[in-house]
Amino acid sequence: MQFADIQEARDFLAAHPEVRSIELMLIDANGIPRGKLLHREELLAIYQNGRPLPSSILALTVQGEDVEATGLVWEVADADCWTYPLPGSLTLQPWRSTPTGQLQVSMHPTQGLPAAPADPRHALVRVIDRLKADGFHPVMAVELEFYLLDKQRDANGRPQPAVQMNGVRPEAPQVYGVYELEQVQPFLDDLYAACEAQGLPVRTAISEYAPGQLELTLEHRFDALQAVDEGIRYKRLVKGVANKHGLQACFMAKPFGDLAGSGMHMHVSLADEQGNNLYASEDPQGTPLLRHSIGGMMVTLLDSLAIFCPNANSFRRFQANSYAPLAKSWGVNNRTVSFRVPGGPAVSRHIEHRICGADANPYLAAAAILAGIHHGIREQIDPGAAIVGNGYEQATEFLPTDWLTALRALEGSTWAREALGEEFFKVFLAIKKTEYRQFMAEVGEQDWRWYLNHA
Repeated sequence: MQFADIQEARDFLAAHPEVRSIELMLIDANGIPRGKLLHREELLAIYQNGRPLPSSILALTVQGEDVEATGLVWEVADADCWTYPLPGSLTLQPWRSTPTGQLQVSMHPTQGLPAAPADPRHALVRVIDRLKADGFHPVMAVELEFYLLDKQRDANGRPQPAVQMNGVRPEAPQVYGVYELEQVQPFLDDLYAACEAQGLPVRTAISEYAPGQLELTLEHRFDALQAVDEGIRYKRLVKGVANKHGLQACFMAKPFGDLAGSGMHMHVSLADEQGNNLYASEDPQGTPLLRHSIGGMMVTLLDSLAIFCPNANSFRRFQANSYAPLAKSWGVNNRTVSFRVPGGPAVSRHIEHRICGADANPYLAAAAILAGIHHGIREQIDPGAAIVGNGYEQATEFLPTDWLTALRALEGSTWAREALGEEFFKVFLAIKKTEYRQFMAEVGEQDWRWYLNHA
């Protein structure tokens, strides 16, 4: 595990004497930033000696409640566990009303015990290291859809898309509408400026398939861990910029039953040490390595579905003819399948994994995807014939559409235990089973109230 050098902090403090506070954040099992707001005088000590956070910070439900069954609360006396800064994560939060910094930390592998094995970033690092040991360097990009909502609810207390600059609340999808992008220009201007300030490679903005729904793309990175770190920080940034504009950025998988859900599409390829794309081929279906990668993701899909779709609401996204996947299927230049090989030149050949909801933890989603790919390569798994045409009509092996089935599949999966690590697996499963019981007992059909502020 690589942590940041203290010179990074010295340079930041010298360049930004106006910054008085710094947000320290650690990412929990649900992908939610947890941490503290620190004074600038505390920064150097974090780089020198780390910063303790309680073991229970990695044993929380989506609502921020302790899960005793993780073994990280009373059993270990809610012990202090030392975290250290991640390189390149010290930056500004331009959306704050006063100059504020941002620093992402991760658990130290030994000083962070007993909580270190429950750090989701560690799970991804282990999977990447195993791939690299076999000569495969994963290249990734994270693509997130989200809704811009009013903070004010409608007459029935339900969420609603934000009013546009023209004073009109959007009602029609207007997918790819450029006028709709113009109507959120002040938000987009601040979002792009904040991304530039944080060094996040955000590019194309799209008006998505529902009123108030947007998507911005992040560039591929040769370093997959960097790509996912950037996806995590981008999500934090979008929420912050929206809040500055009096709006709420919602990454819930299905905030509206009659409108499109929000996905997190993960783009992935494998390269050699020099960066050459090992999927590259003039054949649109790619190399045998690409097809084995898809085969591995297909056979491990049910085992990892509770990671890709971690909440009850996640499964409401699975509807036919909605651009959300429904089955174990793959195809070339086809948005009706779960694993899409986009068109384009041979050098750009890669796989778009379309299953995750926008509520998934990017670290865990990437870990499960890459572990599935590695399994497929080692076992040389054939994914079968690519779907041509409407994948919804040709689907045979459908995905489960309920949370409990996915949780049971995860619990019984030897592959998932090995992929994520036994200790992390136990913590994650304990958290999700607790959330499931709470959901069934307390929330029922009103699941949007429960997740809206956290997704």
